Amino acid sequence: MIRKMLVAVLWTAAAFAARADEGMWMLRNIDAKTASVMKDLGLTLSPEELYNPDGTSLKDAVVCFGGFCSGVVVSPDGLVFTNHHCGYGAIQSLSTPEDDILKNGFVARNHAEERPVEGLFVRFLVRMEECSGRVMRALDSLYRACPSEPAAEVYTRHIDSILTAVERDYEKANPGMVCTAKSFYGDNAYYVSIYRQYDDIRLVFTVPETLGKFGGDTDNWMWPRQTSDFSVFRIYATPEGEPAFYSADNVPLHPRRYARVSLDGYRSGDYCMTVGYPGSTSRYLSSWGIRQRVDDVNASLIQVRGAKQEVWKQRMQADRAVAIKYASKWASSSNYWKNSIGMNKAVKELDVIGQKEQLEARIAKWYNADPSLKARFGQMFPQLSLHYGHVSEDVRARGFFVETFNRGIELFSVARRINMTSWEADSQQVAAMRESLTRFYKDYDPQLDEQTMGVLLQNYRQQVAPRFLPRFYGRIDSVYGGDCQRFAHAVFEQSVLSKPSCVDRLAEIVADSALRDTDPALVYAQDLTETLSGLYGGVAESQKIIAYNEHLLTQALLEMDQQNPHYSDANMTMRLSYGFVQDYTAQGNHYDYYTNAQSLLDKVARQHEIEDYRMEDDIVTLIRQNRFGRYADRSTGDMHLCFLSNNDITGGNSGSPMFNGKGELIGLAFDGNWEAMSGDISFNGSLQRCIGVDIRYVLFLMDKWGHADHLLREMGL
Repeated sequence: MIRKMLVAVLWTAAAFAARADEGMWMLRNIDAKTASVMKDLGLTLSPEELYNPDGTSLKDAVVCFGGFCSGVVVSPDGLVFTNHHCGYGAIQSLSTPEDDILKNGFVARNHAEERPVEGLFVRFLVRMEECSGRVMRALDSLYRACPSEPAAEVYTRHIDSILTAVERDYEKANPGMVCTAKSFYGDNAYYVSIYRQYDDIRLVFTVPETLGKFGGDTDNWMWPRQTSDFSVFRIYATPEGEPAFYSADNVPLHPRRYARVSLDGYRSGDYCMTVGYPGSTSRYLSSWGIRQRVDDVNASLIQVRGAKQEVWKQRMQADRAVAIKYASKWASSSNYWKNSIGMNKAVKELDVIGQKEQLEARIAKWYNADPSLKARFGQMFPQLSLHYGHVSEDVRARGFFVETFNRGIELFSVARRINMTSWEADSQQVAAMRESLTRFYKDYDPQLDEQTMGVLLQNYRQQVAPRFLPRFYGRIDSVYGGDCQRFAHAVFEQSVLSKPSCVDRLAEIVADSALRDTDPALVYAQDLTETLSGLYGGVAESQKIIAYNEHLLTQALLEMDQQNPHYSDANMTMRLSYGFVQDYTAQGNHYDYYTNAQSLLDKVARQHEIEDYRMEDDIVTLIRQNRFGRYADRSTGDMHLCFLSNNDITGGNSGSPMFNGKGELIGLAFDGNWEAMSGDISFNGSLQRCIGVDIRYVLFLMDKWGHADHLLREMGL
């Protein structure tokens, strides 16, 4: 009954106008009143022109890129724009020291020159359907069948299998589609997204790294920006337009819809919206959960990645081949390392925890005034306080463990994967693992990993209590005198897994039970599995209680505040955010809403002191010529490079198209600003901004640097 009432609350809430700058909204739920607000801001498209599962709409031009980013189709022949940093892994995988397209850029002059990217896919959303009723009926049945078990236990044990069953049934009813069922509104509602997936994706165009990553780690999450963060791919399909894996017989896809590119630009206050796939936010998280995120999760990530990246940096600077291999890994690691630093800083400076505590006090006052509400929610806050306190030390240690052994020391990751594979694995399983490990070793440097192991093993010992140390630390002390670097050297010297040639012997290694008991990487990886099991097992019950009460907290907020609209946290499903182009002021400094070519040249002038501002001479000369032609802004005469809107975005939105009021493409979202890095937890409308690369800057570089006239013609330009 509670769940049914809550779903009604969600539908009621959707009928109220939302703030223009906050919210990641499901396109299928945009109603007349919300559409009216968007229209008042400058949108000329109807809700049906944004989302129409029975026809063609703007959502059909937007793709989920690789399952981790967003993108937009911009031509009748399946040309896709996304961010450079979204295509970075693909560009890196196609680069070699002899053909360093990461450094030099790449332009395919015809379809034959476009380069297939193994493992890359895009998904088009066909439609979203609500499945809340089915999921809740299944849960209610289980609650009745297990009356003596806590609801949290029943939910945790069965929800994944329920959602899997939903996905399986939808895929049977929709042959060839990929169907994903996910929870929304803190596990209070459920929807299925039905996708058409294409697996033959080819690189078409990328600028040199100095352009695509201009500003590097120095400018990451910062404004002002001058980064030309874009890359271009193409979707291929069968001659009939059906999805298929790579084949020489495949042809460019003719999409249902593609986005028109605008050269008209924008001014402050102009309507702007993003459509994409935001990955994860925690806007409904309790104050205890925020404190854990800051003090335990983020703190461990910051500390370990900082130590790891120092080792990587030295090796990458010394060897270009290693720099190419680890370019994508570095980008991924450093991105959320800096993100976590910024989030912790913003949470403190903006008093996010204090604001959340005030909201929780208001919720407590609300339910205490009604006996029936108190019966449902009265134990929620005491339970959260008790169990977050209980798991704190373990969660902190788990953060150090995961960053050290899962994301830091690569050899252990390979060893754990082999240990988890049955020695009776069939040839098909071995072949799949061989293919995966072949890709891994292509971008692996044993010398770097050995140095990393020594540093991170010592670091882990210093950060956690002795009870969290894997058993092999006893051997480090007894045999190697506590010297973690000597231990690491011995492991790499003796383990067959430290050499890429092990892939050729994979079937033998998997089947050799004696090797699992003697190879040091495999032996010590078993110790890691044992330690990790303890880290999770000791607090499993508390974690279930926390998850259930966080779910109750979301439910309480939605019921208490049902006269206002509420959007669900991001979960890598298609969302729309609407607002307008806007500047901002922070800490007494005013920031304009766009950057121009001169601001890029000003930073390039500092390249001798800041490596991230390095730029090739020919590109500097091109920009200094000031011949921007039709790519210059008509109102200012400058060429705009990047711009700001108050659209609500997060990770996963990278590559999201930024549309004007006519649904035309004016930019690609790629970042947020430092002053509002707490945005994943709490939105601050006066500070939080979406940073996008101006589509005119994209086209200028395609035209004047890449001389890609054929691509401009393809886009109708």
